[in-house]
Amino acid sequence: MLTFACALLLVPMPVAYAQELSVDQLFTNAVHEQQSGDAAAAIRDYRELLRLHPDMVEAQVNLGAVLVDSGQYDEAIALYKAALPSVSNKKAVLMNIARAYYEKRDLTKAREQLVQVHQMYPEDQDVTMRLASVDLEAHAVADAIALLQPLDSANAQNLNLQYLYGWALIASGRPDEGTPRVERVARTTNRADAYLLAGSTYLQYGHPFEARDDLETALKLDPHLPNIYNLVGEARETTEDDRGAEVAFREVLKANPDDFEANLHLGTILYKRRELQDSKLYLDHALKLKPDDLNAQYQSAMLKSVSGEYDAAVRELEEISRKAPDWLQPHVELAKLYYQLHRPQDGLRERELANKLAAQQQK
Repeated sequence: MLTFACALLLVPMPVAYAQELSVDQLFTNAVHEQQSGDAAAAIRDYRELLRLHPDMVEAQVNLGAVLVDSGQYDEAIALYKAALPSVSNKKAVLMNIARAYYEKRDLTKAREQLVQVHQMYPEDQDVTMRLASVDLEAHAVADAIALLQPLDSANAQNLNLQYLYGWALIASGRPDEGTPRVERVARTTNRADAYLLAGSTYLQYGHPFEARDDLETALKLDPHLPNIYNLVGEARETTEDDRGAEVAFREVLKANPDDFEANLHLGTILYKRRELQDSKLYLDHALKLKPDDLNAQYQSAMLKSVSGEYDAAVRELEEISRKAPDWLQPHVELAKLYYQLHRPQDGLRERELANKLAAQQQK
């Protein structure tokens, strides 16, 4: 994967500075500054070199790399394209252009660039894997599988390829094939992102204990993984560790009080513990964030039910059942509430509907 870097400020260069240095010394300084991470100084010196020698290809390419690392993507791309006709190693510059588009998060242009390089170097596995990776991020799953499948049998020990192919299989709806590959990569390399992908897939497909094992490991390896605390919280909640789940969801809300999933899950946990006032706080906020979300509506209705607001709960559950008629649980709860409100005919109807849905789901 290509990574992001923080933008850096440029430092103006004294006029006398360039006059005191030869071109060779200026280039040597710029390379050293680039390698040591002093982006501002490297940019200053490469710019001065290009002012003195506008067609100096090495300075164009190197400055392009520093600019990408500093978040100045458009200027970097222009420099790379200007240098391209004069360089012998066109593949490296074309890949740099693709990287700049990728870091800019223009996946369409990055993919176009990588397709061009792949057509020029169809046997280069690194190019193929980078293209497949961008395909996956761009949700072009079938294209990624078409690239990776022919390489699979001969590359069982290439763990980067196995990770990508496993990811592609999972994304195509084949988790039984993809997850073991990704988990093997995780256990062999201790890669946090591999544990994250395996764990989130287990969670999605109803294997909560396997999910929790992998997600807890991912959290230990890298607590800054995207959405990791939400996923760990959900895995803990699904394995009946509500206290541990609460800790995870509160960690999410420390960083982002407007995270919908954390508000919904934390409100639900507190509702189950009958901490109704605090539960209402989080569920109301979840509904404010996503007023059309049926899960949030359902949990809000359940909170009203246990708070004695039966009529309001019935109205909300009836609306949910209208929108999602095949959802079993709202019918079950409506049947209870109708009997409580002395509406036995409505209660009987909802009970029959619930029994019918339950029988269909068992089949």
